[in-house]
Amino acid sequence: MKNIFLEQHIKRLKNKRILIVPLDWGIGHATRCVPIIKLLLSNQNEVIIASSGEALAFLQREFPKQTFLKWNSYNIRYSSSKTQIWAMLSQSPKILWNIYKEHKKLKTIIKRGKIDVIISDNRFGLWNSSVESIYITHQIMIKMPLQLKFFEPLLYSLHKRIIEKYDHCWIPDLEGENNLSGDLSHKYPLPKNSVFIGFLSRFEKKEFTQKSPFQNLILISGPEPQRTIFEKEMIEKFKSKQEETIIVLGKPTNKDSQKIGNITIKSHLKSDDLAFLIQTTPNIFCRSGYSTLMDLSVFGKKATLVPTPGQTEQEYLAERLKTIWQA
Repeated sequence: MKNIFLEQHIKRLKNKRILIVPLDWGIGHATRCVPIIKLLLSNQNEVIIASSGEALAFLQREFPKQTFLKWNSYNIRYSSSKTQIWAMLSQSPKILWNIYKEHKKLKTIIKRGKIDVIISDNRFGLWNSSVESIYITHQIMIKMPLQLKFFEPLLYSLHKRIIEKYDHCWIPDLEGENNLSGDLSHKYPLPKNSVFIGFLSRFEKKEFTQKSPFQNLILISGPEPQRTIFEKEMIEKFKSKQEETIIVLGKPTNKDSQKIGNITIKSHLKSDDLAFLIQTTPNIFCRSGYSTLMDLSVFGKKATLVPTPGQTEQEYLAERLKTIWQA
């Protein structure tokens, strides 16, 4: 199904040099940029893609003919415990330094690359007064753990100030009751430059005549070490079961495949192959990351949602959606 909201906002961009830079915490921000890049290319724009790590590798696979830049990673690492707040607070100086560096770097890139438009997916520092800048986020407000709930209005105000440095803020969600993000983009007043652009997914629903050879599909995602912890938990949970299970690790830099009992493990799958499995496999187990939820919504699929421990956004979304989404 076409995203008519997104098409309306992209059709005015034509014959431009556009730099798009998704956040590199896992590959979710990169995957949801796929429909944006495709529309930009179909509208005769020249698109330059910048990221790092698995996010960069994923986009290079999806768009092998495009120009790519290696962009500084925030190098965020989650805690292995059930809370992430202290891990994030301890790394906040590093995050702020990287935001400052990417803001300075952007000035050079704009001059050398003759950039007309910059699109930032959740990177705070990629605005510049000399070009049109677009910011993508589904989190206007940032959820905090219960003991730090009183910080939420302050963080919302700070984030709103950052957002309003951009010319536009695109929210990948629907306005009104049928929204997906809940409080994240509907609790507080929106920044004045914000619009809802509908769900962003690299997938389109298709009719498949074949059935999946698997009973269970497990999608692994997110920053380390929680990504690997989830992988190990799922292998332990399913290795003794008789049902055929496939685990997709979300690691496009690897091409490994292995078998553990009735479990098939794939480092990465092509988008068409993964779409087939999501649509035809009876049981899906995954993190409650927002990009994953948007992908599931394309197929109208339910899943067992396992939020990353201590990641308040995922815990909130899993709790909010469990009556609708939980298999």
